[in-house]
Amino acid sequence: MKAILGVDPGLNITGYGVIDVSTGRVRLLEAGVIRGRAKWLAHRVKEIYDGVADVIETFHPEVMAMEELYTHYDRPTVAIQMGHARGCICLAAAQSGIEVVSYKATRVKKLLTGSGRATKDQVQRAIKLELGLEQYPDPPDVADALAIALCHLYHGRFGINVPDTRSVKGDFPGNSVLR
Repeated sequence: MKAILGVDPGLNITGYGVIDVSTGRVRLLEAGVIRGRAKWLAHRVKEIYDGVADVIETFHPEVMAMEELYTHYDRPTVAIQMGHARGCICLAAAQSGIEVVSYKATRVKKLLTGSGRATKDQVQRAIKLELGLEQYPDPPDVADALAIALCHLYHGRFGINVPDTRSVKGDFPGNSVLR
């Protein structure tokens, strides 16, 4: 089995999705969320670490693809809090000897929907179509994690180089399909 683990990090909800690509076709193995429910930050970080470590132990992915950290300049505490989640997720991967790669959210969205500014709903629709699911992945964190895993697959398989959306203007074909 050749599995890719996609992760959408968060302190309250961390989305994850595991896809198998060993047959040349994408097969969804599992997707879900890890909830940080503890009141204290240290305990919440441990819950996230334990959850990710369990997914890694169960599926033995070859690589973990994760959303790159981004925060608005007037909300620096968000970046610090997200750093805690990303740190424990990276630690779980490192302890298992798994490579970690990061992708900007705008790059993932552009690759799957045609727009780097796609809404959560558009990403959910794209994942439903791409994986042939009967319903939208819910919550959106699951769709984001699966989108990140697919982004890594498509970059590796097809050598795709999606430009930053900041330099791309105009409408994209994917937008009309997903509305």
